[in-house]
Amino acid sequence: MDTFRRLEDFPARRRRCVVSIGKFDGLHRGHAAILSKVVETARSLDASAVAFTFDPSPAQVLRPETAAPPLCGPDQKIELFESFGLDALILFPTTREFLQTSARDFFEQVVVDSLGAVALVEGSDFRFGSDRGSDEQLAKLCRERKIRLDIVKPVEEGGACVSSSLVRSLIASGDVESARELLGRPFETRGFVERGDMRGRTLGFPTANLGASGVALPKSALYAAAARLEDGSVYPAAVNLGGNPTFGVDAIKIEAHLLDFQGDLYGKPLSVSYLQKIRDVVKFNSREELIAQMNRDLEAVRAIFRRYFPRAC
Repeated sequence: MDTFRRLEDFPARRRRCVVSIGKFDGLHRGHAAILSKVVETARSLDASAVAFTFDPSPAQVLRPETAAPPLCGPDQKIELFESFGLDALILFPTTREFLQTSARDFFEQVVVDSLGAVALVEGSDFRFGSDRGSDEQLAKLCRERKIRLDIVKPVEEGGACVSSSLVRSLIASGDVESARELLGRPFETRGFVERGDMRGRTLGFPTANLGASGVALPKSALYAAAARLEDGSVYPAAVNLGGNPTFGVDAIKIEAHLLDFQGDLYGKPLSVSYLQKIRDVVKFNSREELIAQMNRDLEAVRAIFRRYFPRAC
């Protein structure tokens, strides 16, 4: 998959494409249905399959003080786009000036002039341009330009439409299992391992302190997780996300104890995929009480990990 950050770099060989435009926050199962339709339509028309998304999201440009953090970082987002079999991805650099473009001008300048689209695939809630053009307006513009338009119906789970906002609310509540059903994969946090206060080592549970900023995080709790190293190996992990009230620490940290791992992870990339919430973050009366609880937690982590990764055990 080719990735471009400027429309000027979009090559002539990729014009005559089937494209979907959107924020694609989290790339959940609803997005998967749209992108699968993009690839299917492109193959039937002998055209390129293309996604156009914004980096950062429009809300982060227009309302940075209240905008919700993205559900995944840029690197993970690119990997997820590529997994759908797209030919090209446009990560468009969002500016206030560009966001003043009307729906008609956006359609003409981006869809027609820059991409040379022969077909568009969008969800039923798609809106575009500064005047929030509707799917009816999009259909009219496509008819004028003889561009095919497919509107993909929402994907439902448990009677609710799969959406980024629903995924976000589940993650915020600590319900990472339900979020996994909507995403089609476990929710993941990526970052680099930083040096911490090494308190876990003194307790017999050394932790990797994951530095991850600018992305959404689950509710503060202890989670069973899968930790993936730079070489692709996967380990069961107990992830404490939050403070450490037993020792008077209020700062929010992501501390992962990798079971069965020996080695130095400082400065190296690490990702944790949240499998299940085990318990809330609580204050223990003593070190001994904390250690006893952690031993029980690790048994739960191993059992949960086996359900998801039986071949890794």
